[in-house]
Amino acid sequence: MEKDVEIDGTSFHYTDNGEGPRTIVLMHGWGCNSTTLASIERVALDEGYRVVNLDFPGFGKSTEPAEPWGIERYTAATEQLLREAGVERPVMLGHSFGGRVGILYASRNPVEKLILVDAAGVKPRRSLNYYRKVYTFKAFKWILRGLMGRAKAEEVLDKMRSSSGSGDYAAASPRMRQVLSRVVNEDLCHVMPSIKAPTLLIWGENDTATPLSDAKKMGSLIPGSGLVSFPGCGHYSFLDNPAQFAAVLRSFLNS
Repeated sequence: MEKDVEIDGTSFHYTDNGEGPRTIVLMHGWGCNSTTLASIERVALDEGYRVVNLDFPGFGKSTEPAEPWGIERYTAATEQLLREAGVERPVMLGHSFGGRVGILYASRNPVEKLILVDAAGVKPRRSLNYYRKVYTFKAFKWILRGLMGRAKAEEVLDKMRSSSGSGDYAAASPRMRQVLSRVVNEDLCHVMPSIKAPTLLIWGENDTATPLSDAKKMGSLIPGSGLVSFPGCGHYSFLDNPAQFAAVLRSFLNS
């Protein structure tokens, strides 16, 4: 069943299927939507769960936020949606960007279990060359604004970001580019020790977007967590090896 809830002027879309006594909340990655996690939803429904599958604001059938949100705003919106949907102490499953929301949500709300799939949340290490480029760009931005005015300068700068940025950045709208710039640099390591729920990390060993080293760091910070990694799989481990992923998921849900 498809549903929408209005939060901070944004239409937050989700699907709500199944009538089991326990609920699992599915949270997709950047540039994806609820349909990306359809195979995981089928497994959870087969195991007798109620499945709430989110389209984060700015993705799928949800509208973009009125201003650039960070992880705090996305998590607060998810908390409000789940309250209005009558969801208490769910299993939270987050892939990539959705893992960020899952980490922050589980650090301050009661959850039955937390499942992080190739999740983001560890700020990547940056080289000196990276910071040199960043500060050079910032200096250039102020010079352009002085020469061309703020509006025209932003048009030029946005074209530069699109040509030199990631594929995710190039594919995003101007508003979601601002969101991406905010969330990609948010480090959540400081809240990970506050997670008390049983936590499973599922990773592709060839993941280059959120490398296996991120999973190991999360595992060292989240008390009592466990890690399962799949050889030959990348950032979408649940699609690269669906049979093994489903077996691991079922085992954890029923443990």
